[in-house]
Amino acid sequence: MAIALEFIDFIVPISVIHQKYPGGWDQCLKDHQPLIGGRVWFDEHLLRDGAMNPGDIESLIDEWTALGFQPIEERGGQKVWKDCCVVESMFGGATLPCDWLEIGDDVRSAWLKGTTPGQIKQRQKRSAK
Repeated sequence: MAIALEFIDFIVPISVIHQKYPGGWDQCLKDHQPLIGGRVWFDEHLLRDGAMNPGDIESLIDEWTALGFQPIEERGGQKVWKDCCVVESMFGGATLPCDWLEIGDDVRSAWLKGTTPGQIKQRQKRSAK
């Protein structure tokens, strides 16, 4: 599976959520329940949240850092994404190197490196009331 990308994407591997999110994956789903299908969606490997401006993405990074995630690390003198990744689909990809994420050539989908992209999970269409 893969996740759709739009605007500015904040992506976290679910395996890392299991390890670091207080309460694990189940608590993460509970905490994000109101947002799932709107700005949050996921496949079996990746959770995607997002925003339309850099300030809101910074806030997401700060929130996840406060939960115990390490967004960035330095390898060989270069900053790289570690526990999460920010992708700007309109500007061509990850904002820093991210060795665990594959991004489609059209920068409209992403998947965990080493897995098959397959069906794309995305925003759910809201029905008119």
